[in-house]
Amino acid sequence: MHALLSHPAVQSGLQPFIAALIFSELFLRMRLSGLAIIAGFSVMLYLVSDLSFEPLTPDHKIVLLGFLSTLLGLLFMVFNPRWLRFLLTLAGGCAAIWAMLSILKQYELMALPLWAGGCAIYVGWLVFWFDGLHDSSARAGSAGMALGLGSGVSALLCATTLPEQFGLAVGAAAGAYLLIQIITSSPLPCGRIFTLPLAIIAGLSGCLAILTTKLPWYSLPVLALIPVAAKIPLSGIRSLWLQSVLLSVISLVFAGGAVYLTWRVVGGSLF
Repeated sequence: MHALLSHPAVQSGLQPFIAALIFSELFLRMRLSGLAIIAGFSVMLYLVSDLSFEPLTPDHKIVLLGFLSTLLGLLFMVFNPRWLRFLLTLAGGCAAIWAMLSILKQYELMALPLWAGGCAIYVGWLVFWFDGLHDSSARAGSAGMALGLGSGVSALLCATTLPEQFGLAVGAAAGAYLLIQIITSSPLPCGRIFTLPLAIIAGLSGCLAILTTKLPWYSLPVLALIPVAAKIPLSGIRSLWLQSVLLSVISLVFAGGAVYLTWRVVGGSLF
């Protein structure tokens, strides 16, 4: 039993999934079901990390930014100016550069702006498009599940531990959040407490994998299309469970595309 509970797939997938299920239901009446993302992420951290922040490495910065983005999501439930989406996009880009700074400093001067700009654009893009899904729980849940799983499995193929675990944890949490809606055919409260930490954690995990492993850079643009694809109109389909299933399939196609591109480069096995 101990060996089973300590298996990476259980720690990064199953247990975050269960935690997200519990939190989604537990905080439903307070309209805080979106906390499922940070709940699943926190359980994964408890199981696989000592939660030490000394020294402040890129993966530690991702953890800090994940919790900070959740707090900001709570704040922006009551404070929602028109320019907020663009401010969050800019902040996401700056956060990417700060989180990856120690790695970026190792690059040659000519390559530094390219990689720094790429990371900032990728995370900022995810923040922007996921913010457009914060009032649509089915779309946000489908896109979040696909982005997390696509990022996590791609990192897994590259034999990297933390980006894999971060991505799989938020993907599993989003999947649990989505599953409740499919079963009950009733939307859950979403908001930026769901979309903002999801975009930040998954986005920064992808950047970390790109900069530290053989993960091909062109897999990130494919993953970046997931929240855009989740906005596809489904006119005439009123059933929430059917919407969720269709959006999940569409989003997972792009996640699978990113995994395939990674596999073509690094090879390896998922098992």
